[in-house]
Amino acid sequence: MFQGIFHRIYRGLRGAWLPFLVAFALTGAMGQAVADTGRGDKSASARTGNKSVAKSVEASAQEFDRYFRQLLKQQGIPGAAYVIVDRDKVVAMDTYGVRMKGKHQKVTTHTVFRLASVSKTFASSMAAVLEHEHKFNWGDKVVRYVPQLSFKTPALSMQLQVQHLLSHSSGLTPNAYDNYLEDNRPLSKILPKFASIDPHCAPGKCYGYQNVLFSLIEDVIQKATGVPYGRQLKERFFTPLKMEDASLGWESFMAASNRAAPHVQTGKGWRPVKVEKEYYLAAPAAGVNASISDMAQWLKAQMGYYPDVLSHEVINDLTTERVETRRHLRHRIWRDYIDHAGYGLGWRLYTVGDDRIVFHGGWVAGFRAAIAYSEKRKVGIVILMNAESRVISDLTGNFIADITGNGKLVQAIAAASKK
Repeated sequence: MFQGIFHRIYRGLRGAWLPFLVAFALTGAMGQAVADTGRGDKSASARTGNKSVAKSVEASAQEFDRYFRQLLKQQGIPGAAYVIVDRDKVVAMDTYGVRMKGKHQKVTTHTVFRLASVSKTFASSMAAVLEHEHKFNWGDKVVRYVPQLSFKTPALSMQLQVQHLLSHSSGLTPNAYDNYLEDNRPLSKILPKFASIDPHCAPGKCYGYQNVLFSLIEDVIQKATGVPYGRQLKERFFTPLKMEDASLGWESFMAASNRAAPHVQTGKGWRPVKVEKEYYLAAPAAGVNASISDMAQWLKAQMGYYPDVLSHEVINDLTTERVETRRHLRHRIWRDYIDHAGYGLGWRLYTVGDDRIVFHGGWVAGFRAAIAYSEKRKVGIVILMNAESRVISDLTGNFIADITGNGKLVQAIAAASKK
């Protein structure tokens, strides 16, 4: 989900045909130095044979921490957290600032943030687990589970498959009817609107980012298993991974005593605002809440270190490209070294030399989030912020450039010092 500036500008717009594509934004955060002592194999290059990565992950983590604090201080960010994971080990986890500007409660490793569109990684993972258990098939028609969905040309809606929901390859214009979500309209009131539009390409053939359609996976899961989506997340992911702070939905977020407040930029700096319900109405797309401690576990699971929760077969399915996303090759942070960009199931996939970066970002009113890992080197990062700042793009992108040997954090630190 890339609501942010785009949806603020177009909050008053009604209808599905948005005038331009939403700009993609990265996200990032790092955390508390929880050093892994006594580890013999420190170097990514020692494991991969890539001579361009000459230093240890721990060294990159130390440099990242300097960069993280430097940028957040420069931008006046109220609060944030990050974690860096090397295979199944937390190399660094730390926090910055306060939960709410003007208050004294500090962000801790158990402070709960909204994950925004990083929630999509949970929905797609849950769906993949169930698909591999033969509860449904990726090729199933969506109308089998959501019969009330119809396009202007009804025959086209019959072509829409479950996998198209999670790969944003429905063929519809990007972010169709997100403005209705921002008006706090439930999905049941939004679905009839799709009867007035048609895809501009056949389902599965082109990319167009969606929140409303993506969230229909909740109906698929409920009808295929008889178990509500929220319960599935808790029983299949949160509990076995010991994600003790994680939850789904607005009510759960507001019930958390240690939660971050959202902040938006004003002429007088960052200002705390109320927690909006809007995108919580599309729970699979944007409804998960979690702490940085939780996200360390989630990152390890996605990199394959909890195979009882996410098997290697499921992870391979999630990270198999379904559609190309060429416009992401132009992103200012990544454009110098990404060779190819695509989307799998709930994950962005960027080819970088001999490696691939598995990534997703999130942006919703007052929050930013990012998760990324190197598929080959098994090094990843998660950043959570309680402010709508683009600085998360620089943090995430430059860390990935550093650990893949395509850039140096020390240069990013030096460049930031001149601003």
